[in-house]
Amino acid sequence: MGCCGSSANGPTPEAARRRLSVGHVDKDGNETNEAINEDDRGLIKQLGEEDILAMLKDTGDRKFSIGSDQDDGKTSFANKKAVNTGDQVDTATSGLGYTCRKGLKPESPNQDSWTILQVGGENAEAGGFSIYGVFDGHGQKGHDVSNFVKDSLPKLILKDQRFKTADMPAMLKDCFKKMQNLVATADRMKKLSAQMAGTTCSVAILDHEQNKLTVAHVADSTIVLGKYKDKGHTELEAIALTRDHKPDLKDERARIEKAGGRVVFDGYANHRVYAKNGRYPGLNMSRCLGDLMGHADAGCSAEPEVSERKIDQEDHVLLVCSDGVWEFMEPIEAVRIVSEFPPAKAMQAAERLAKEAWDRWIREEGGAVVDDITVVLIYLQHVNRPLKGA
Repeated sequence: MGCCGSSANGPTPEAARRRLSVGHVDKDGNETNEAINEDDRGLIKQLGEEDILAMLKDTGDRKFSIGSDQDDGKTSFANKKAVNTGDQVDTATSGLGYTCRKGLKPESPNQDSWTILQVGGENAEAGGFSIYGVFDGHGQKGHDVSNFVKDSLPKLILKDQRFKTADMPAMLKDCFKKMQNLVATADRMKKLSAQMAGTTCSVAILDHEQNKLTVAHVADSTIVLGKYKDKGHTELEAIALTRDHKPDLKDERARIEKAGGRVVFDGYANHRVYAKNGRYPGLNMSRCLGDLMGHADAGCSAEPEVSERKIDQEDHVLLVCSDGVWEFMEPIEAVRIVSEFPPAKAMQAAERLAKEAWDRWIREEGGAVVDDITVVLIYLQHVNRPLKGA
């Protein structure tokens, strides 16, 4: 999340780029020679052919899926293309806002991906739920990895019999690990290139019936809950539901070093992960999906941290955002910005937050670089009304 500011004259472009996910590397990125797992090959084919709403044909009357689409555009601050299937999303009544803005990185397309799946909703019948996910790719082909995970992980979750049971935390850990295996298999099949590219992954699952929120994540696409401190709804607070998986955290560093990796400060803004005897992968995160060399040689992990909490009437807004939002903004600032808008203007709230994040990047980095910026926001009392027992 927030890092130190830059010099008064602004950094050079080369210095500014060191704030981004991958540092200098000297590994050629050639694939390993491991055999393709045939079970995973079959699962990749199955997931690619399955329509996520068709998987839910016996669940609820109202459902929709909306999320980012592959987009090779290079225009700065352009909104990434989105695809809506199932019921059309009425942003004036859904309590949902979203935007995915291309950063100021001329060498790559927008590498962020995002998804929303909702079954039921306002006045939902028993069994209603929503899944929200943000995936921030990094490395030369990180956009392919983030898109692959965005498409595949929600289907893995829905296919698991433990979905919406007391075993959800264990299920999510297993799904993330399976997703990492699928990325490795897709890499060997040459469907994507993930030796030196990967993605963050932050997923929030809202059970409408039980008013329960389950969060799972790797890396630094932070999820923040904005809630009122009092029943009169006069003062807001922000609670980070995830912690950024940074290599200099005591427990993360210990795991990396135990696995033979190294943690090195880059002299600018980040500690980075390197193999014991190499200058790769140069990641400023200790957990991620993809980054196969970092997992093999430097102690990176795909195991998510998972937490659960009940949603009550003081819980106001949920923000699931890529690091482009959080680099120069504290959680309470973001919560206050979007809380200036009513639920009927959720899309305007998302755009306002993205623009503020963009402006801060320009100011702090002197116009040299801006990360991709993704905002998914949910007004909890609107999307999940009425609360059971309220």
